[in-house]
Amino acid sequence: MKSHFPSSNFLAATFYTMTFLTGCASDNAPLPMPEHVDLERFMGPWFVVGYSPLFVDNNAHNAVEHYFLAENGDIQTTYQFRDGSFTGKLKTYKPVGRVFNQETNAEWRMQFVWPFEAKYVILYISDDYERTLVIHPNRKYAWIMQRDPEISADDYEAMLAKLESVGVKRDVVKKLPHDWSVDKERFEEIKAIGASRPLVER
Repeated sequence: MKSHFPSSNFLAATFYTMTFLTGCASDNAPLPMPEHVDLERFMGPWFVVGYSPLFVDNNAHNAVEHYFLAENGDIQTTYQFRDGSFTGKLKTYKPVGRVFNQETNAEWRMQFVWPFEAKYVILYISDDYERTLVIHPNRKYAWIMQRDPEISADDYEAMLAKLESVGVKRDVVKKLPHDWSVDKERFEEIKAIGASRPLVER
């Protein structure tokens, strides 16, 4: 079976995908979304500062979601994090995304294990494309991401409030720890790559 994950992580990937598929049946009313997302500006690295943990990333540290827009329109995605601590094993997952709603570019489908796809909605993007909220339509999974790994308490609270306003329960989102002082080489590599090419597995 074709998979966008390393074969050693196939079972974890299957769990990841089926978790989302199970939730699809309970989707609520349509989510609000930006009128238009500039895909080229949206590409590049996003530091995940708040997330809904799953089996595969329950204790993630220094997590980054990286997007690269391929010539065929696919969004080559790299989700990378340290497992268990700031010096833990580096784990990398590489699902492939595609824009589902091409009018807004704010609704995607993400393929973790072929042929299954999970729904993703860009709920919010700041005017400067420095902070975003991504959500699954069932309101059980959400991600707070930004271009910088540090977020103030007030800004984090404001993002939680935005999620709550569309029906996301506060307790499904966990603060994701960041400390790049012991991971400087990786941090510099991520910043240098930007949106110019995919983030490679190390």
